[in-house]
Order: sequence, then C-alpha cells, then structure tokens
Amino acid sequence: MTVTVLYPEGQLPDDALEREIFGPEVRILRREAASITALRDADCAEVEGLMISRFTVTGADMARFPRLRCVLRMGVGYDRLDRPAAAARSILICNVPDYGTTEVADHAIALALALRRGIIQHHDAQRRAPPPPWRPIPGELVRRASVQTFGIIGLGRIGTAAALRARAFGFRVVFYDPYLPRGAELALGIERAESLEALLRQTDTLSIHTPLTRETRNLLGLEQLKLLKRGAVVVNTARGPIIDIDALLTVLRDGPIAAAGLDVVPQEPPVEPLPELIRAYRARQLWLEGRFVMTPHAAYYSPESVRDTRVKAAETMRAALLTNRPQNVITPEMD
Repeated sequence: MTVTVLYPEGQLPDDALEREIFGPEVRILRREAASITALRDADCAEVEGLMISRFTVTGADMARFPRLRCVLRMGVGYDRLDRPAAAARSILICNVPDYGTTEVADHAIALALALRRGIIQHHDAQRRAPPPPWRPIPGELVRRASVQTFGIIGLGRIGTAAALRARAFGFRVVFYDPYLPRGAELALGIERAESLEALLRQTDTLSIHTPLTRETRNLLGLEQLKLLKRGAVVVNTARGPIIDIDALLTVLRDGPIAAAGLDVVPQEPPVEPLPELIRAYRARQLWLEGRFVMTPHAAYYSPESVRDTRVKAAETMRAALLTNRPQNVITPEMD
C-alpha cells in the first residue's frame, strides 16, 4: 500500500532525505502554494499526510482532503491548526517538539544577556553622529547576573534548556508551570513559583517558553507586566500573542520594564497598521534606543535544526501513517 504525503509550502529544496526515511511506501508531493486554498483539488483528493510549516489550516481547509489522516506541524507550535476540527474527523495532529530546543534556548539567553550587559544599548549609542563619550552608560539596565532572579514561564524542553543556561551564568532561576509535576525543580536545582503573580513579583529577567493556547493568549497584559521588578527585562521566544504588545509599550515607556527582546510578535510578519512599539523601534525613536531588540522569528534557526526538522517530521509522519505507534501526537482537547 502506498500513501501520499504533501509538502505544500515549497519547504524542501529536494526530497532526498525524506525519500530515504519514508521508503517506497510513501509518495511525496511537493508544491509551492500561496495558501491551502490555492492547492488543486486533484492534489487534495490524494493526500493522507499534510506537512505544514507556516500555513493556517482550518476545518474548512481539512474538508478539502477526504483521505487526510495526519496534519504535522514542522515545528513546535500548533496554534494555527484547527484541533477541534481534526478531532471531529479523527485526524491526528502531530508536531516536532525536539528539533530546535538548543537554538531557541540559546537565542533566549543571548537576547537576555545582550540587553542585560548593555550590548544593544552601547551598539545603538555608538552609531550616533557624533557618538557619546567612550564610557559605560549608567542606569538600571546593566546588572550582575548573580544578583538577579531569572524567571521562566513554561518549563518544557526549551524552558528547561533555558533554565540550565541561566543557572550556569549565575542567575537565581525560578519558574512557573502549573502543569509540571512536583519535584522537577529539585532535579534541576531551581525554584518553583506557586503562581504567575508570585513569579513576576520576584523576577528581574523574564523568559517566556509556553505554547500559545486559549489559556496563555494575552497571559501577560498590563496588569501582569506591572508586577515585574523595577528595571526588569522581558524576552519572548515562544509566541507573540502571549504578550499584549501595546501593554509592553506602556511598561517600557512608563516603567517598570527597562528593556525587552522579542523573537515573536502577534502578527508575523508585522503589517500595517503596525503596533506602536514596532513603529517606534523601526523609526529609531531615541527613548527606545538600546532598550528593545526584535528578531524575525529566527530563534529556531541553524542549518542543523533545519535538517533535524526535515528528518524528524518525516519520521513522525511515517509513524502516523504506516505504524500503530504514532509519535508526538497533540491531544485533541479543545483549546
């Protein structure tokens, strides 16, 4: 029996890796569509496995695939996939949870340190004409790691990797994750906060590592961000809608936050009308100089992680379609 797997987004430069993993039982279709709706009905009619990187897939989209058995997100987050619609048709939703763990954790720590050591601040200042005096810039931003609490929201794979890196730099590390069993903190040598409020009140540098769900959307609004300690730094390498970006602008401008680093924003790529924070950043407004840095959802990237994604995605899809032991299945609960 041969099954058909579709890569609709032009994800693959070639399919040599995939053919080796799938074997002769899987037929690979490669397309470069602008969206799911742009796919030909003839292609949709044949597909049992759908590989998704960037596209949103709704219930109406899935209805175009009468033979669909698995939708696989070639990444960690699955918030763009309609899980209730998939569950109603017994379609598996899978992801690749372990492809860029080290890259994202490294990126989160790099953003935190670049801000906390004043690297972004001095970089921006030294580009002025004329540049400022050749000396450190005093203020509340630069702090020794060992006097800070590094707060983490979400202690999954990436959150754990970030926690171990932060601890190695000398931070006191505290996390909040209501779904993590008791005792995990003892194994890692870090501390647990019993509530989000308790975490934020003691945090100097905050790093976000939770998936985007109904529960975590707008988890950090103005009320929550104001709980952070004076001079705090916020880093988000998870999902943009977890933070209210307008509230982030307010606390950067009025306090208590000293700086922020975002690899993710609510709308990607940002489009007009731009959030005022992004508009101010791109306009290089002086009040934001050295206090905000943004990267284009690139935390996951390295050539090694790209290869891992391809390999692990193919392995996961093969298990879903050709074995009785699917892997990395996202539970079909309603978000």
